[in-house]
Amino acid sequence: MDRYPPNILKSLAADIASAAGAPRADAAILADSLVAADLAGTSTHGLSRLAIYVKRIRKGLIDPRAELKIDRARAATLAVDAGNGLGQVQAVKVLDRLVPMARQCGVASATIRNSQHFGAVGYYCNRAADQNMILIATTNCEPAMSPEGGCEAFFGTNPIAASFPTGKGFHVKIDLATSLVARGNIIAAQKKGERIPQGWALDPQGNPTTDASQALLGTVMTMAGHKGYALALMVEALSSVLSGAAIGSSIGSMYKNLDRKQDVGHFFCLLDIDAFMDVADFKRRMDETIDRIKSCRKRPGVEEILVPGERSDRTMRKNVREGIKLDAATVTEMRQMAQEFRIDFDAIAGTRLVSPSA
Repeated sequence: MDRYPPNILKSLAADIASAAGAPRADAAILADSLVAADLAGTSTHGLSRLAIYVKRIRKGLIDPRAELKIDRARAATLAVDAGNGLGQVQAVKVLDRLVPMARQCGVASATIRNSQHFGAVGYYCNRAADQNMILIATTNCEPAMSPEGGCEAFFGTNPIAASFPTGKGFHVKIDLATSLVARGNIIAAQKKGERIPQGWALDPQGNPTTDASQALLGTVMTMAGHKGYALALMVEALSSVLSGAAIGSSIGSMYKNLDRKQDVGHFFCLLDIDAFMDVADFKRRMDETIDRIKSCRKRPGVEEILVPGERSDRTMRKNVREGIKLDAATVTEMRQMAQEFRIDFDAIAGTRLVSPSA
């Protein structure tokens, strides 16, 4: 795989999104979120998703120019209708509205309905941490995971995320699916024609499978058995039931249901650290916590104890220096979209770094 400079990929993705109908500023938000995922090594939520967003826009299943509608508002809460717009764009706009509310009240929350898949949840949490705030965020997703004891997809992988600013040069970022593995990893395996590890998923009949295609037709396993199931239900209640979005298996599939909208729901709870203690004190205490964790006695063969967010930060710094790796399938999709919109892909892609990755 070749490596590409992040700014070049961001510009190309924004050009494609803009050509597909998104206002230029909104196209830039979408491009930034996708490239941020690739920078962090989460390619399952990066530019590999751009083609399906564009496809759904062209089929009229995403409104790239949708306006936010505020259904209800109080001093520190919003209930928002995303207007079937681009999930990443609408979520960033909601977060931007919450920031001054949290500065005023200490805490601000929002529900978002009528939305789409909106990429890596940690992206929004890191944006909040950049402003010395803590965002706790959840989202439901298209059906992929059964309740404990079932073999019918009801829940999405229903992730939970939060980021905490530190003085270490990176945010502590917790971003985890309530499934054993993110469904994007199974999609990636299917694209590559690879098998998945035993224990990741069940086929449509409820039997364990290593066939990625059968796994996508069946269900992903919950993390930690019944505990993951309980967390998935909590996410569903906050993201869907409370917001008014579609619930469980009523959510449209981004890839399979190309005849109806998704109606995904999100939940944001934003805390202004300064409402609780001085930001400098919080960061000092976070740093002390990190130091104590990393100084714990290590298991045999372990060289370093990492905290959540540290590995993705290192990956990001490496990819900023060396460029982002794109697989052949994603490059092909980007080229095809560029050609369809009469964007000079070769002129842009010619800036790829000359040395392919190992």
